[in-house]
Amino acid sequence: MPLQRIIRLLLSLILLLALLIDTSGLYHYPFLQKLENWTYDARLNFTRPDTLDDTVVIVDIDETSLTKVGRFPWKRDKLATLVDNLFNHFEIDTLGFDIVFAEQDKSSGLDAFLDLANNELKDNQQFIQTLNRIRPSLQYDELFARSLLNKNIILGYYFKSNLQDGEQEKVGQLPPPITKMDDEWGKRLPINKAIGYSANLARLQNSAAAGGYFDNPFVDRDGVFRRVPLIQAYDKNLYSSLSLATARSALKTPRLELVVETDGSQRGQDYYALEALNLGQYTIPVDHNGAVYVPYRGPAGSFPYVSAYQILDKSADKSILKDKIVLVGTSAPGLLDLRSTPVQNVYPGVEVHANIISGILNQTINHKPAWTRGYEFVMLILLAVAVTAVLTFLSPAPATLGSLAIMLLVLAGTLLAWSNHLILPLASPLLLIMLLFILHMTYGFFIESRGKRQLAHMFGQYIPPELVEEMSHSASDFSLEGESREMTVLFSDVRGFTTISEGLDPRQLTQLMNALLTPMTRVIHKNRGTIDKYMGDAIMSFWGAPLQDPEHARHALYAAFDMMAELKIMQQEFKEKGWPEVNIGIGINTGMMNVGNMGSEFRVAYTVLGDAVNLGSRLEGLTKAYGVNIIVSQTTRAAVKEFVFKELDLVRVKGKQEPVAIFEPLGHKNDISKDVTAELTRYKQALLAFRKQNWDQAEMEFFNLSRSYPDCQLYQEYLNRITNYRQNPPGEDWDGVYTHTSK
Repeated sequence: MPLQRIIRLLLSLILLLALLIDTSGLYHYPFLQKLENWTYDARLNFTRPDTLDDTVVIVDIDETSLTKVGRFPWKRDKLATLVDNLFNHFEIDTLGFDIVFAEQDKSSGLDAFLDLANNELKDNQQFIQTLNRIRPSLQYDELFARSLLNKNIILGYYFKSNLQDGEQEKVGQLPPPITKMDDEWGKRLPINKAIGYSANLARLQNSAAAGGYFDNPFVDRDGVFRRVPLIQAYDKNLYSSLSLATARSALKTPRLELVVETDGSQRGQDYYALEALNLGQYTIPVDHNGAVYVPYRGPAGSFPYVSAYQILDKSADKSILKDKIVLVGTSAPGLLDLRSTPVQNVYPGVEVHANIISGILNQTINHKPAWTRGYEFVMLILLAVAVTAVLTFLSPAPATLGSLAIMLLVLAGTLLAWSNHLILPLASPLLLIMLLFILHMTYGFFIESRGKRQLAHMFGQYIPPELVEEMSHSASDFSLEGESREMTVLFSDVRGFTTISEGLDPRQLTQLMNALLTPMTRVIHKNRGTIDKYMGDAIMSFWGAPLQDPEHARHALYAAFDMMAELKIMQQEFKEKGWPEVNIGIGINTGMMNVGNMGSEFRVAYTVLGDAVNLGSRLEGLTKAYGVNIIVSQTTRAAVKEFVFKELDLVRVKGKQEPVAIFEPLGHKNDISKDVTAELTRYKQALLAFRKQNWDQAEMEFFNLSRSYPDCQLYQEYLNRITNYRQNPPGEDWDGVYTHTSK
């Protein structure tokens, strides 16, 4: 594997491990939790119904009520009237107080009257008789307690997770607990364990149907209410929240069961997590802390609000309240019961409870089970593998599209789970995808682009940008060091260049050469060729280096045909400019060659050397002698089997002792006409007779071919040789080789 890819994989692994540390719980990154909270809030706001749920009604001690009734806390005789009116006049079903009544109400002045009756006015019988008559009406706590009796009323209170200096640990009386926990449950269930409480007066709590706490020890670091615990522990007892107690009372107090998942062993030592609360036929999904994610329906006002003064004066719409669950709370800023939530920065605390009650009854509470940590761990590993593969093995545009597709797939899957009330981690998967994308793109831009620039500097003058891009994927595999490999070389030369140059001035000659060499170079590049050098009017190019090319011979041959096609187009352009007609000859050879940077300490060039290269040059020189445009060697012919070739001769070129078979490529098998095939058959018979020294038959065959194809110089060449061999027989041991004495 190329070094660059190994480096990419190692950097991706480091990123993955960094996120897995957070997922495994070894260390938590605060910024990642903030990001997860943000994605949770985005999903919540994107899917919230924003509709009014009239199942729960809020009796609001708002600013208007404070103006009409007086400042809070109100006297408890008024609260007694409030309760009586709600149940007797408005006929509500269940009432929950988001208020704690921890202190006695002495606002009636009864204590002062009793003090007078025991001292200064103890002998005043009229005063004492009047006091005894009005005494029950001045016992506000007792009035309030009697109003609570035999009704579905839940009083609120709060637990303390820490104590301030001088603060009492226990205030008031707690309601009966849900259940008592044994020591093992207490140790292994990670629910909040309070150290104190501030509850209602015993007389009031004993009169109410139940009680529920309204504190929230799980407020997130940003101060936002996302989770609320439905159960907390105190002194080995388990207590329910106000919303849970109210919903349970509205459902006529069904049996409450804790659903705990274990590993299946007898004691469940390896896995132990609270999964849900069963409330009769209702299942309430909770997290391992016994908390629920508040199913906010929308901003404040998602439930009907009725001002408290309208209950006292009975002016409220009875149809809004009849048979409903009612929560008494406050939205007045001065009473400090406003919360920050995902749906609104300033949100009444009482409506948080309303959302939970609605979620319990409508079964719309989202769940983040304990196994999501394992899911996140596995998901990060799979994403790292997929994204790294996409970004490592694909070019930038497809890699970007692939990364975006993976990100959209993760988003779609997470939203699908959300629609089924399942909360899956989203921040870490998205962050991993984005970090991997930034890492790989940055690495590609700053590191690999530098490698590309180096490759372009080394090879840019020889090969097209497309091949430089291809080479950049494994830049370490390429160098300018010399090596030997099988390659194909192509030489092309302008015929009669001396005559052409004599007829043009220097400026015209320069323009003609540029107009000729530029399209030819473009053709060579298009066919994956490497330009070796320009030698005046000649081009030397090769295939198979610096980029390995198993089909180097085929690409070179196609390039030769494309060059001839391009030349035909240029002929018309040259004619319009008044330039002379230009023809070229092309020689192609395939064989072992030495390739690399070669030269002196003053100048070097990336080039090829060797006998195979020299033969390619000799073949180009023979094109004029045989009257053809392209000549290839036997090795090139053998490498391109789909082409039809015409054997021109068996020659011994200058500088080589071994004879070489040379061929003219006629075209692809599918493009050869019947006439050409017939001509080729006749030519093979003539050539066979020639090599057998059957001069009469050979002469007749070549003569007939010459008459049929008068423009073919090759047939006249063989007729000339037959005339010569008749006068100077080559001998019985002649092998059919013709020796060329010029280059």
